[in-house]
Formats: sequence, structure tokens, C-alpha cells
Amino acid sequence: MPRKVVQGPIRDKEKTKQKLLAAVGKILRVKGYSGLKVSKIAAVAGFDKKLIYEYFGSTDKLIDEYIKSQDYWSKINQNSIEVDISDGGKELSKMAILNQFENFRKNKELQKIILWELSESKPILRRLVEQREEAGSMIFENITDPHFGEGATRYRAIMALIVSGAYYLNLYTGYNASKFCGIDLKSEEGRHEIEKAIAELVDLAYEKK
Repeated sequence: MPRKVVQGPIRDKEKTKQKLLAAVGKILRVKGYSGLKVSKIAAVAGFDKKLIYEYFGSTDKLIDEYIKSQDYWSKINQNSIEVDISDGGKELSKMAILNQFENFRKNKELQKIILWELSESKPILRRLVEQREEAGSMIFENITDPHFGEGATRYRAIMALIVSGAYYLNLYTGYNASKFCGIDLKSEEGRHEIEKAIAELVDLAYEKK
């Protein structure tokens, strides 16, 4: 017989926390970061706002937990990635950026968070940036830096341009237009061309080691 799921304080607390986190995402999508007020979050989740303080400690900590759950680079080291790194991280680099490019296109909440980062200076956002940098540093320091040696900084600079470009192209086509440099990024063909270019740039960086 299937095991019966028993309701209880721990399970109910987790369900409530998930609903509060989901409410943050819904408000971000509809109202943007200016709508993230404690009373609004509680109302959208359907709970008393005191539960935000009881379960998270503060509204900022609730938002902080939600942001961390959405950020691609902050999560990448938490997931087991089975990739052969004997090539100095070339295939890992391609996979990570191509996944970021697609993940960011689909995740409208993360798009709002990146726009928020670019428009305001807040401790909650600085922490996210630091976590993102730490995640990237682990890949650089343990995999690509040893491979490139004295050229490690050059490779980091190339990656900075590729990663930031992947962010910008999704934001640009998501909010203003479909075309960039004449490429329709809302079409499968257009996005495929960008993906091929990303892979070629990584290949080129390794060829010119």
C-alpha cells in the first residue's frame, strides 16, 4: 500500500514557507520589485504577515531566500554536473553558459531580479552578487585557471563578455524588441545562431591558450 502522508506542524510550516516564496515570485512578475512589501506578500500568499517574521525572520530574509532559489549561477555548484573536465573545462564552460542563456530566457522572475540589481544598491542584492561570484570562482580556480595558467585572466575576461552578453540579449529581446544585429532572438533559428556563436567563442579561447 502507498505510504500515507501525514499532516503536521513541520509539513504545514514547509507548505506555508513555499507559498510565501511563491508569492514573492508572483509579485515580481506582476508588480516588479517595488511591490515587494510585507503586507502585499502576505495577502498574495493568503497568510497573516506575522508568519513571514516567524518563518523567515524578516521580509528581506524571505526575499533573499527567494532570490537565491532563482539565481542560476548561485545554484550551479549545488547541482551535480557530470562532465569530463580533462579538457580543462571547455565542455563545462559551454554547457554552463548555454544552460544559463536558456534558463534566463524562461525565468521572468530572474530577469526582474537582474534589472533590480542594475537599478538599486541594496545589501540583499550585493549578497546575491557575492554568491554568484563565489560560484564562478570555484569553477575558475579549480578547473580553468590551472588549465590556462598565465592566460587565466584573459579567459575570465572572455567569459565575462559571453556571460554578460547572454544576460543582455535576453533582457533586450524580452523588454524592447525581437531583433538584435538583425537576428530574431524570439525565433528558434535566431537563438540557435547565438548558441553556436557561444560555443565557437569558447572553442576559440581554448585554441588560443
